[in-house]
Amino acid sequence: MSRRESIPVAIAGKLVGGRNPILVQSMTNTSTEDPIATAEQIGQLWEAGSEIVRITVNTREAARCVPEIVSILERKGIDCPLVGDFHYNGHSLLTDYPDCARLLAKYRINPGNVGRGQKHDENFKQMIEVALKYDKPVRIGVNWGSLDQDLLARLMDENAREATPKDSHAVLIEAIVTSAVESAKLAESYGMAKNRIILSAKVSEVPDLISVYRQLAARCTYALHLGLTEAGPGSGGIVASAAALSVLLNEGIGDTIRVSLTPDPGGDRALEVRVCQQILQSLGLRSFTPRVTACPGCGRTTSTLFQEMAGDIQRYLNDQRPLWQQNYPGFEDLKVAVMGCIVNGPGESKHADIGISLPGTGEDPRAPVYVDGRHFTTLSGSAMIPEFIKILDDYVERRYGEKAKTLSVQ
Repeated sequence: MSRRESIPVAIAGKLVGGRNPILVQSMTNTSTEDPIATAEQIGQLWEAGSEIVRITVNTREAARCVPEIVSILERKGIDCPLVGDFHYNGHSLLTDYPDCARLLAKYRINPGNVGRGQKHDENFKQMIEVALKYDKPVRIGVNWGSLDQDLLARLMDENAREATPKDSHAVLIEAIVTSAVESAKLAESYGMAKNRIILSAKVSEVPDLISVYRQLAARCTYALHLGLTEAGPGSGGIVASAAALSVLLNEGIGDTIRVSLTPDPGGDRALEVRVCQQILQSLGLRSFTPRVTACPGCGRTTSTLFQEMAGDIQRYLNDQRPLWQQNYPGFEDLKVAVMGCIVNGPGESKHADIGISLPGTGEDPRAPVYVDGRHFTTLSGSAMIPEFIKILDDYVERRYGEKAKTLSVQ
């Protein structure tokens, strides 16, 4: 797939847009007024693979706590760019708390929540001036739940005067796109360079999100942040986000992504990070961790052995990830197959880098192992899982260890 050519933006040493990798972003749900809890969650999101983390900066105390959060992260060795999420009072918080403004890597500005009328332009300009002072990029983030009502009213009035007016929903979509583009142009008029601006325009319906970003991509070259806003909880939120983002990413649209899942109370916030990674990896855009191919099971696989083994191998790969990242560059591209019967087992195993075809119901209780498309050995008995893991370890050491040695020599 060809990638839309956006203007690259530097965020604390990371490049967003252009031909650079699409980055995974997430957001804390802790009170920023609690710096210890917020820093802890940032660390969890960063360890899960979030490359940018956004935090709410909504009160004077929250702004006052940003330096402490950054200090905690530095002591822990966590080098994660922090984005300040500002609404309503961002202009005053950024002005009154210069350490907050200086330490954040990027500011998120919602043009629908900076004020109305003359106050809108004054407050927006004040935030841009702070960004210029500290050389910070901005994300101008439009959301249909907080759309600039003056702009929407203007477009509705213009549409009503047309000979063949559009329906109100089409005007709403146009207003979302126009708000993002016009706000970016306004920021430029205040001195902000194009390579310091990222745009987002979020809605919560899949077809609408696709339509909005297609229009946005056609009208500008700014880097774009993708996300289905308020995606919801559980599988529904995951599927909706994957459906929307996959269409756009497959069309080359998008430079950073977030999956805005609603977690269970006290639930795993990092799930949204892993979903982002799986979307990118499934599309072949990036690789994060080795993936296990495994069949869903059928009447031929009444034994649960292949299910248990597939789960054990995936957990093992996840556990090894921190160590292998340091010692085995490129390991995340590894493909492992754990199959349940003779129908597709040998074929899938041959397509993987390393695979095992377990016996189905009534089949010979032996499991051939394939390495790089060729039969390597056959396993049987109760020690099948640890024996396969040993073969897997040896393969990783041989293939990726040699790569590490080559890189060290260079």
